[in-house]
Amino acid sequence: MPAVPHDEWLRRAKAFQLSGAHHIDGAEEAGGGAVFPVVSPRDGRVVADVADGGAAEVDAAVAAARRAFDTGPWPRLAPAERGRALLRLADLLEERREELALTVSLEMGKPISDAYGIELRAAITTFRWYGQLADKLTDESPHTAPDALALVTREPAGVVGAVVPWNFPLTLAGWKVAPALAAGCTVVLKPSENSPLSALLLARLATESGIPPGVLNVVTGDGPTAGRALGLHPDVDVLAFTGSTAVGRHFLRYAADSNLKRVWLELGGKSPNIVLPDAPDLDRAAATAAWGIFFNQGEMCTAPSRLLVHSSIAERVTEAVVRRARELRVGDPLDPETEMGALVGRTHLDRVRDHIRHGVDEGARLRTGGDRVLAETGGTYLAPTVFDRVDPGSRLAREEIFGPVLSVLAFDDLDEAVRLANATEYGLAAGLWTSDLSTAHRVSRALKAGTVWVNCYEEGDLTVPFGGMKQSGNGRDKSAHALEKYTELKTTWIQL
Repeated sequence: MPAVPHDEWLRRAKAFQLSGAHHIDGAEEAGGGAVFPVVSPRDGRVVADVADGGAAEVDAAVAAARRAFDTGPWPRLAPAERGRALLRLADLLEERREELALTVSLEMGKPISDAYGIELRAAITTFRWYGQLADKLTDESPHTAPDALALVTREPAGVVGAVVPWNFPLTLAGWKVAPALAAGCTVVLKPSENSPLSALLLARLATESGIPPGVLNVVTGDGPTAGRALGLHPDVDVLAFTGSTAVGRHFLRYAADSNLKRVWLELGGKSPNIVLPDAPDLDRAAATAAWGIFFNQGEMCTAPSRLLVHSSIAERVTEAVVRRARELRVGDPLDPETEMGALVGRTHLDRVRDHIRHGVDEGARLRTGGDRVLAETGGTYLAPTVFDRVDPGSRLAREEIFGPVLSVLAFDDLDEAVRLANATEYGLAAGLWTSDLSTAHRVSRALKAGTVWVNCYEEGDLTVPFGGMKQSGNGRDKSAHALEKYTELKTTWIQL
């Protein structure tokens, strides 16, 4: 984190200006002229007016991406050359890191220390990693009879539509854009209407880095209009989406109603975090549980929102989490000392508070939090919230809240813990705390989740895949496996 004080971030925020035009075919495009305001959750003020795109703008962006794919140089470059372009983009992101961090913090309420130190680090690392990977992939030549030669090659899939949410606007865009570009595809990116500014800046830096026009386009607008148009577009070959399960279903329908494009979904979660009595360090387990649910204001698909604790240690662990929740510094995202910023907007704040009210009505015990705070700022802040005595069948235990709200459930034996953990339609992530190696292996295999963290949470790097099971989606972001989403397998059989 750079040594930039709070008052300097405030000065930069006051002077902040960024064009809200779409980025199509390497240039700014105003579109039809309609705009919508981007409201900062830190104080309720309008940060910028952004172009409100629809079918016409999506058509233009897809046409640019199609030209760039069908006749442009990008898919025909040597993989090493594509990799060097991605590395140049990563370098530009590093150079403009403070500006990008400020943009993310203003548009979605993330603490500036997290925006700079975590969000931008992840985005830069992603583009750099895929840039380095681009020329290290190999095709196959299976063994055949002596009179034939078989080749299995991976070819870029074509035009990729990428729709990403607001909670990690640059990281999640990078997880889709970087491997798609490395594979030789072209991209139309539709960011959330809550966080479009960082995506627009990313696209402009991509053009500045030398990535050809039409290879990365950004259309801003809402989901029911711009998102739908992208999902239905017959010239989009692959659609990659991160967001809610409900919207994921829409994209599957759009594919069925158009050209049967492949749709890759990374959806919601209600992740369990299981703490056993033999955890190597109960204090660390509790501190990690608190960090996991309150990090990024709880606006995380992988957030460990269900803390499953053995009844013999439930009160000790819960009390430690409650203490940490009460100590957490909630405040202005532009203050480097802030630990938890603002929820993304008023609509989302109201939705999270509705879940809290239902939790109380359902009989769960509210241990701390539950109230809006700092309302006088005009921002959308919520106190870190912890419930215990949560009914496993209640909304608190079953529905994704996407906010800083933790549900604590006690169990008496390991079989019960696994049943509770799997008693959800989601299967994105899970945590387990134990000192027993056999228990770690057995429970990890029994948990229906795409990622299981043992004696940690939210750890990993670009070498490992990320994605879910059940209604948490399909396909994988990160790692070399992500390239599978953006390539087609071709078999060539040569009779000698």
